[in-house]
Amino acid sequence: MVHVEVAVQDSEGARVARVCGADRVELCQSLDCGGLTPSAGLIAATVGEAQTWPLIRPRPGGFQYSDREVGVMADDVRRALDAGAAGVVVGALTGDLRVDRSACARLASAAAEFGAAPVTFHRAFDVVADRLTALAELVELGFVRVLTSGGAATARLGIAELSRLALAAAGRIEILAGGGVTAADVPALIEAGVDGVHLSARAFGAGWAGPVGCGSRIEFPGDPADRFDVTDAGLVAAAVAAARR
Repeated sequence: MVHVEVAVQDSEGARVARVCGADRVELCQSLDCGGLTPSAGLIAATVGEAQTWPLIRPRPGGFQYSDREVGVMADDVRRALDAGAAGVVVGALTGDLRVDRSACARLASAAAEFGAAPVTFHRAFDVVADRLTALAELVELGFVRVLTSGGAATARLGIAELSRLALAAAGRIEILAGGGVTAADVPALIEAGVDGVHLSARAFGAGWAGPVGCGSRIEFPGDPADRFDVTDAGLVAAAVAAARR
C-alpha cells in the first residue's frame, strides 16, 4: 500500500491529516523557506494528534552544516524523539553535493539512542551529484526513507527518475515522492513504483479580526501578510482516496 504523508505546521494540521486518512505527518515550521525545525512545544502538541516525524533543519539556505550545527541537529533529534516523535527527517550534504556521511551518521546515531528510531532523508537528496550513489549510501547509513521529486521541480516532472530510484532501491529503502504533489498526480506516481506520496495540502486561513503589529508595520484584515497557511481537509482526503484506489 502506498502511504500518504502530509507536511504540516501545527497540531491542528496534524489532526486534519489524521482524520482524513493520512498515515503520518512531517512536522515543520516555515514551509515557505523549505521548512525548519519545529519547537519542542509544537512537537509535544502534535504527537498526540498523529504519527509525527519532525523535520530537523536549523536554518534556511543550503544543506551544508558546520560541526556545531550538526551538534545542534543531533540534540534536536534527541529532543524530538524524547517528546514522542515516531521518527525524524534530516539531511546534510558536503560542499561537492554528496551525502555528508559523517553528519548523517551522527544524526542517525542520535536517533538510535531511542531504540533505533527511523530516519528519513529529506529533499536535499534532489541536489546531490549522483542520486544512485547517494541512495546506496543512505541504505548503508540505515535510513528508512528518502523524500524526493526525482531531482525535478515537481514529483510529476520527475516520474522517470522516481521510477529509476524505486527500481534501484529494491525494497531496501522507501522512495517517498514529494514536490508539488496533488491528488491528480498520485496514480502516475504509484505506477512509477514509489512507496509513498508527500504533500503539503495547504490553503490560506483567515487572519486576525483586528490590526496586528508586525515589526514596524501594521497589518489589517485582507492584507496578504495577514494570511496564514492551514492544512486543507479536502486536499488531504482527495490524495488519500487516490492512493487507496
